[in-house]
Amino acid sequence: MNPSNRQNLVIFIMLGIFAIFLLRLFYVQVIDDSYTLWADQNAIRKVTIYPARGILYDRNRERVVVNRPIYDLMVIPRQLEKGMDTTSFCKLLGIDKTTFVERVNKAKNHSRFKPSLFQAQISVEEFAAIQERLHEFTGFYPEARTVRSYPYQSSAHVLGYIGEVNQRQIEKSAGYYQMGDYIGIGGIELAYEEFLRGKRGVKYQYVDVHNRIVGSYKEGEFDSLAVSGEDLILSLDIELQNYAESLMVNKKGSVVAIEPSTGEILAFVSAPYYDPNLLVGSVRGKNYKILANDENKPMFNRPLQAQYPPGSIFKPIQALIGQQLGLMGPDTRFPCHGGYRMGGHTVKCTHVHDRLNLEESIQFSCNPYYCWAFKTMVDNNPGKSSPEGYGIWRDYIAAFNIGSKTGIDIPNEVKGILPSVNYYNKIHGKRWYANNIISLAIGQGELGITPLQMANVMAIIGNRGWYYRPHLVKQIGDGQGATVKAEYREKISVGIDDQYFDVVLEGMQKVVDAGTARLYGKLDSMAICGKTGTAQNPHGKDHAVYVCFAPRENPRIAIAVIVENSGYGGVWGAPIASLMIEKYLRGGTKRKDLEKRILEAKLL
Repeated sequence: MNPSNRQNLVIFIMLGIFAIFLLRLFYVQVIDDSYTLWADQNAIRKVTIYPARGILYDRNRERVVVNRPIYDLMVIPRQLEKGMDTTSFCKLLGIDKTTFVERVNKAKNHSRFKPSLFQAQISVEEFAAIQERLHEFTGFYPEARTVRSYPYQSSAHVLGYIGEVNQRQIEKSAGYYQMGDYIGIGGIELAYEEFLRGKRGVKYQYVDVHNRIVGSYKEGEFDSLAVSGEDLILSLDIELQNYAESLMVNKKGSVVAIEPSTGEILAFVSAPYYDPNLLVGSVRGKNYKILANDENKPMFNRPLQAQYPPGSIFKPIQALIGQQLGLMGPDTRFPCHGGYRMGGHTVKCTHVHDRLNLEESIQFSCNPYYCWAFKTMVDNNPGKSSPEGYGIWRDYIAAFNIGSKTGIDIPNEVKGILPSVNYYNKIHGKRWYANNIISLAIGQGELGITPLQMANVMAIIGNRGWYYRPHLVKQIGDGQGATVKAEYREKISVGIDDQYFDVVLEGMQKVVDAGTARLYGKLDSMAICGKTGTAQNPHGKDHAVYVCFAPRENPRIAIAVIVENSGYGGVWGAPIASLMIEKYLRGGTKRKDLEKRILEAKLL
């Protein structure tokens, strides 16, 4: 055989051997999956260690949100046995075969090789029954997690809840979240997610063909510990919160209480409300649908999102602005005559008053007085046209955080309604006057104010012209590094000089002592400043509104109460607020008859 033929033979043999290797490799990897199954079933499993979510405390260090252990059942589709007893498995979990197939297919669509969530939030008691037989079903394994629990069963609109991330949230997180992770949804849980979630850890484990853990990979060399989330100290007083919620049973509306000196929210009630424990665990989906379809809208966050015409509670602000502009003073008197007449329209008053001064106008809530006051500020501001006068008036109103968001530290706040000059230019042309928009004078017309804004206005007046942005988190963390967000440490002035508050405060105190709130708003030996109001409701009975703060000097609490479809603020709003003041400042109430009347009232 010549050298050339020998060389060809060697090449032919080498190619043949190479072809045999390729065929064998193709058979092992594609046709025969026994090796792959063996590798999968005797693999190193990466297990995520989920951190404990931060605990939430009230201002007195009472736990309002805690963690309790649960288990998520995970599945790796590639490891599922072809002859698996699905009937027994479904019976074990309490699901039907259709649900089983849907979940497995969803996991396969995510990845055949990576774990996916099969069943979420299995309680410790339920898991105890499952655990004994789980080794029979290759491809399934548990992951320990924690979910929220609410010892006080209250404050749902403040706290929010947690749920599984969706695809949009996964994409937005730039890789932080993965399928099956939990995230804050609404309230504090969402707003402070970055602090509460902590940092995940990881553990690598050997598992055998029966899906049992047989050891730690390289003795844990590559494992990392989970880091718990930051605890939060809320500004809420949970006892006051629970008391306010009890007073709003069978009623629709809002209660917001603020500590004026700090902007910290003491109570935040949206009624009807619900037990936050309803949105925990495997029943969350069913309960969410029930709550979402309830005609009374218990999931609607009224303190942040309901907008009401403020009515007469708007008058103290008007009195302050008129003085600051130099157009009114304590001795300024305007006629009443039972109504303010303009053409064929009359803005009526509840009584026929004499020519009241500024203090009396607040005490007796005279509508014509404030129509004349509004006309003076809009039409008779020297050197200004009526639209220009309105623009100046509006700027002062806006400084009270009306028509803009307060910046509270939970999401979905609306800004309310405060019409601009351009808005009225479009309606009336460029020549219009106070009488064209006279309803604003008494807090009606196009105005819309949220209950949170109402409470903040009371904090501003109680502080004589300044405030801190309302907020619900008093402290992030519980050590030397504990802090609060910078925007809630900024002291903000509304531009009204201190000297103009005395007459307004005197009038507001007389509202409680001898005016429209005298029956239910007073407390012995305590000076309370308040204002009743009625927010007009075109769909039924008017809404009762009451705002106040106490004590008059260096106030410790400012409150706004709205009871929808109930009539007069002095009848329903004032007793709720005064009972709360007594509870907060005196530790309890002695007026048991009044308390019983409010607790048992059914106004829905």
